[in-house]
Amino acid sequence: MEAIQTHRWTRREYERMGETGILAPDARTELIDGAIIEMSPQSSYHAATVSLAQETLRHAFGDGYTVRVQLPLALGATSEPEPDLAVVPGTPRDYVEAHPAEAALVVEVADTSLDFDRSRKAAVYARAALADYWIINLRDHCVEVYRDPRGGLYGAKQTLASGEVLAPLARPETPIAVADLLP
Repeated sequence: MEAIQTHRWTRREYERMGETGILAPDARTELIDGAIIEMSPQSSYHAATVSLAQETLRHAFGDGYTVRVQLPLALGATSEPEPDLAVVPGTPRDYVEAHPAEAALVVEVADTSLDFDRSRKAAVYARAALADYWIINLRDHCVEVYRDPRGGLYGAKQTLASGEVLAPLARPETPIAVADLLP
């Protein structure tokens, strides 16, 4: 029996596909572990949640951080995910030449993508040693907090409901009401 081989794309190859038009300018894709993944269309519920979370995180983090919405993170040679929100150090001008390779907080808003965000996305973020990863779980109306990355896994998971409060690791003095992140 013949073994089937798949090609794993690098971030450079992926970016060149966009630059040369192989990937359409409006294509909604991201690179995860060398695979080009099509992103699902966003419902108005998902979009509203992203906007609410963006506003909340901008207030919580303040100066010294930028809240990026659905923009790439350069995580290793074969992953360039586009999380719904990434809080990165600095200003947008710091990322003119290259996408950020680190984030103080990464947030995914999940409904249909929940299983993917809990598994493959979490593994990419854990391997990149992103210490604070949140999933705003629209199915169960809660926030899942993943911390303590070890290789490709997170060592700690906490699920918080609407009446609870959490604080980003990078801003522990700034509590955030879970209700402020949910529509």
